[in-house]
Amino acid sequence: MKSSKKIVFFVASFSSIEATAPLGILAISTPLLNAGYDIRIIDSTISPDYKKEVLREVSDALCLGISVVTGPMIRETVDVAKAVKTWDPEFPVILGGWHPSLLPKQTLEADYVDVIVRAQGEESMLEVAERLRDGAPLDDVLGIGFKRDGKLHLTPERPLKTLDKMPPKAYHLADFDGYEKVCGRRWAMYVSSLACPFNCFYCTNAGVYGRKWNALPVDQVVEETIELTERYNLELLWMADDNFLVDLKRSLEIAEGLIRAGANFKWSVQATTNLTARLTTEELSLLRRSGLHQICQGIETASPTVMKLMNKDFQVLGDIYESTERCIRAGIIPSFNIIFGYPGEGVKERRETVSFMMDVCRRFPGAEFWTNIFTPYPGSPVFHQAESLGIEVPKSLEAWVDYFPRYTVLPWLKGKDHQRVQTMRDYLRIAFDREPIAVKGPGRFAKVVQHLTAYPARWRLDHDFYSFPVELWVNRTLKNIVKLPKPSVDAKPMGPETAPSCP
Repeated sequence: MKSSKKIVFFVASFSSIEATAPLGILAISTPLLNAGYDIRIIDSTISPDYKKEVLREVSDALCLGISVVTGPMIRETVDVAKAVKTWDPEFPVILGGWHPSLLPKQTLEADYVDVIVRAQGEESMLEVAERLRDGAPLDDVLGIGFKRDGKLHLTPERPLKTLDKMPPKAYHLADFDGYEKVCGRRWAMYVSSLACPFNCFYCTNAGVYGRKWNALPVDQVVEETIELTERYNLELLWMADDNFLVDLKRSLEIAEGLIRAGANFKWSVQATTNLTARLTTEELSLLRRSGLHQICQGIETASPTVMKLMNKDFQVLGDIYESTERCIRAGIIPSFNIIFGYPGEGVKERRETVSFMMDVCRRFPGAEFWTNIFTPYPGSPVFHQAESLGIEVPKSLEAWVDYFPRYTVLPWLKGKDHQRVQTMRDYLRIAFDREPIAVKGPGRFAKVVQHLTAYPARWRLDHDFYSFPVELWVNRTLKNIVKLPKPSVDAKPMGPETAPSCP
């Protein structure tokens, strides 16, 4: 309906019970709200009948917008977009987010996609909406792609703005009650800085932000995070910065500001290992007093050979041991991400990483490791080598549905070798305790069994022996390895409201 000022946004599930308010949608909603648009958000994580709800809401709307990243989200995105097009082939479907930004032409080629919005979409989406209402052409809107007369058109890129020039996010549109029913915890994401100065070859960040790090002022971060947590009764903020510790002085000033203001919430950050290693015990204690709960670090590998292949020469294992000890002493959880199966990793390199993980967890109880199987994502430097590595790169939007680390079998890691790595990862999950964001999970008895099976799991990892994995069967039987079904809760209706001046 061209005269309508109602816009429907659909958020596809990450297949995770740790979902929360969709930051990208909240960001592009603020300019639309300020221009008088009525925004409706339907998140499949908290809306089991999401397709029916989308079809009901679009009946009198201007367009449907979907934000999507590469991975499982594409399945529901395609499903909903096709359903809307079946209802009305002329109804505008707009895709934004990381995937369309990195693969604009391929995304736009899908029959059920009319417009794509690339990179920062706050201004672009508003301009697209205004042109749709006026029936005007989209040629002068920067940073988008569209179809006309069966041909694809990509407009020039919109210059990136620094974070301090961007509008506040419309957190008031988020149904935190609905997310709490799924997750068991009230939490949200907050971004205080963008981009990362490093160029790890597996990372997609440079593909969108070009490594141009920029940040919000300290006072703004302190004021907004306190108001956000108090307004919505949140107990945890995940600072979704790509690398929070780039400016150490700023990070410590944020901590000091939160302490002075009497902040009463936990917060977590992610940072590279070399920047975390700069922190002294005193500085970590200051961060802990301000509420910092966890530092997530992308170590990815403990093999010097693979580090070089990943372009992570800045990483020093000795420094990681020292910073882990300081984190534990200060009461902050050091959490590490690991990537198995990176090109060039063999059995020897994998054993180096597993041995390092086991050593750290034994020396420093409380340290955590989370593992993935390597997947080359669009926008990452290594993605350009995907075909030469023998990886079949998807040729359409729908083909990306199953392109996800959990299910990926690599040309150099398949069959029994692939299964062995997956079994090893399962044993790593039960060998040492980890603290997920979601508090809903297994019961006490199952946790006791996990603790008992942790010891044989450690023995297996030490000896690289994974045949007859009876401990995994026991854990699965007791639902300790949690499957993530669709929740049986429905989001409350979100009517039009006036956007607040703060987040």
